[in-house]
Amino acid sequence: MKLVTIDATPGGIAGALLESGEILHLGRAAAPGTIEAWLPASVRGILQAGPEGLEAVRRLVRRAEGLGASERDRLRSTGALTDASATPLLAPVPDPRLILAAGRAYGAHVREMGGGPPPHPTAFLKSPDSVTGPGARIPIPAGIEQVDYEGELAVVFGRACHRVRPAQALDHVAGYMAANDVSARDWMPGVQAARTPVEGRQSWELNIMGKQFPCFTPMGPVLATSDAVGDPSSLQLVTRLNGRVMQSTSVGDLIHPIAETIAYFSQWYRFQPGDVLLTGTPAGVGFGRDPQVFMHPGDQVEVEIAGIGTLRNDIAAA
Repeated sequence: MKLVTIDATPGGIAGALLESGEILHLGRAAAPGTIEAWLPASVRGILQAGPEGLEAVRRLVRRAEGLGASERDRLRSTGALTDASATPLLAPVPDPRLILAAGRAYGAHVREMGGGPPPHPTAFLKSPDSVTGPGARIPIPAGIEQVDYEGELAVVFGRACHRVRPAQALDHVAGYMAANDVSARDWMPGVQAARTPVEGRQSWELNIMGKQFPCFTPMGPVLATSDAVGDPSSLQLVTRLNGRVMQSTSVGDLIHPIAETIAYFSQWYRFQPGDVLLTGTPAGVGFGRDPQVFMHPGDQVEVEIAGIGTLRNDIAAA
């Protein structure tokens, strides 16, 4: 099942992508007098409703998938079924409470940025205000010159997750999305030139701030539920800039597997339904290339994850 958030009202409305390529508006398609009519209006709300909420959505989607042509026409006439290409979407979870972004996650990426593999997962927080959706423009702030792409697989939690073991970790995952940890690298020279711990900490903090600008965390277009994805390590991730492949790798190449990463950070964080973990980016980022490649107004960046979908965004001047 693939959940979406339709950009129809402030905050969006929960929907689902059908196999036909059409978008099902869950609220409009719900059967009156059933649990479907009581479903929360948002994807995060549905996740907070627990397994029963997701199962109610599955029943609704299965029923829609089985409709005949005339019944589908009726749904189209009420706006419950719309063409995906004409339906604006927000990020599948446009209002995450917490975004934790893993760094130095793929060996080849660690090497291209300079350094060795970390002994344990590393991460930083991203501002929820940086979230945007598929098709949205990513504005480059004035004075920022080195804006980079970082295609990533995003994990969305479906259950409270705190102090879990790796063997339990994926049981707390609702599903997965494509994401782009857009990064202004303008402060990286300071990181590389640091000679003392204080200089290193201060310059690294500025580098992390370069990931917090509005719209620097596009996600989507769908949240593919765990049962539809299976083993996330089998997924293939590709990032393109203006049609050119810049990153291509298997999620299985992560230094620390997703379950291990979740378990590690759950020692401190109490993940809640709708919270997001960005799992890190593979080699091929613009900063690590020779010559370096950065994004500019007029460019288009895509992050495609096989079996989930393609996140596409245009770069624009602020």
